[in-house]
Amino acid sequence: MKLPEIQDLIKFVARSGVSEVEIEQKDFKIIIKSDPASKKKGRTDSAQEQMVPMNMGHPMQQMQMPVQQVQAPAPVAAAPSAAPAAAAPAEDSKHVTVKSPMIGTFYRSPSPDKPAFLNVGDSFKVGDVVCIIEAMKLFNEIEAEVAGKVIKVLVDDNSPVEYDQPLYLIEPA
Repeated sequence: MKLPEIQDLIKFVARSGVSEVEIEQKDFKIIIKSDPASKKKGRTDSAQEQMVPMNMGHPMQQMQMPVQQVQAPAPVAAAPSAAPAAAAPAEDSKHVTVKSPMIGTFYRSPSPDKPAFLNVGDSFKVGDVVCIIEAMKLFNEIEAEVAGKVIKVLVDDNSPVEYDQPLYLIEPA
């Protein structure tokens, strides 16, 4: 992984408001942690990143770098996004919410010139691909864990998503 990619990842994590992200690939592992104390005191976020090779044939390398100073998101901004997500399941108790299993960029179709995996009214079964989430240049196909029919698409195509963010509202089959 190149330094600009690591810096972009750190900036993305700082903007998303999560406190810790761990990514492991075959030859390295990255852990990005933000300082929860700085958020409580209203200061800017700080994070550190470590890169540890998994292949023991190479000497151990560690690299630490501070995140560029980014204003912590205001609690007021976080409240509106959390309220609709909590309200949707309450008003539609018979519906199930398909949530993002990771942080990344949400794509409704396999490529820009292809149709969306799911549209409102479409039925699908367990194991069908419902979307793709790109994380660190890896495209992860997200498969349905339950069968059903799409009631509402909750995320715009090509937009960033957080872990456990609602993606679709479905009516179970």
